[in-house]
Amino acid sequence: MPTSSHLFSFLLYLFISLSFTDGTQLILVNNCNESVWPGILGSAGHQSPREGGFHLSSAEEVVLDLPDKWSGRIWGRQGCCFNQNGKGSCETGDCAGLLSCSGTGGEPPATVVEMTLGTSQSALHYYDVSLVDGFNLPVSMKPVGGGVGCGIAGCEVDLNVCCPSTLEVKRGNKVVGCKSACLAMKSARYCCTGDFATPKTCKPTIFAHLFKAICPRAYSYAYDDSSSLNTCRASRYVITFCPPQ
Repeated sequence: MPTSSHLFSFLLYLFISLSFTDGTQLILVNNCNESVWPGILGSAGHQSPREGGFHLSSAEEVVLDLPDKWSGRIWGRQGCCFNQNGKGSCETGDCAGLLSCSGTGGEPPATVVEMTLGTSQSALHYYDVSLVDGFNLPVSMKPVGGGVGCGIAGCEVDLNVCCPSTLEVKRGNKVVGCKSACLAMKSARYCCTGDFATPKTCKPTIFAHLFKAICPRAYSYAYDDSSSLNTCRASRYVITFCPPQ
């Protein structure tokens, strides 16, 4: 007959096991040589964990526990400076000058990780890395386990090094971001809006082809679904800023 201590140990194990089967874990890793300030924005009706933004030192990692069916986006901010009240600015990805983005998206150009999660038990998770809002730093999203067919989403190369001069965003003499064609040209043709809001009428530009050649696992323009959208059913994913190549 089990003792009370054995019963307690079993119940504790059961509680821990159940806690890991509900929802999805995201492990955010900063592999950059400098600090990154992740920004998080839940889609309509979804919360933004950690008040939507925080500081992540070089070589640091943070675990986020997300509920089933969470949907939203995550991006990295760089060159940030905030006061004790969490107000300031970032060179890239800034969200209204706040440390805690709290429902505010990042200012482009910014490399964005997008996801729509199912449940940990059955429905698939959909995720991608998008350059539709431009690029500011390399990032990847990789499942931990999940079985056959689970892919890696990412742009793991520093596009700022080869950004066309017309798309460059500079701070002093340093290129800190690379605009998308939509952001630079501000026209329906490049933004896939208006008369160009369908896959048939909106085609990749020369800039999208450049982004795709360098980062084949990332969205290069709005309708780049076939080679960029990933599906999986893992319970954990690692999002790495400046992933090793």
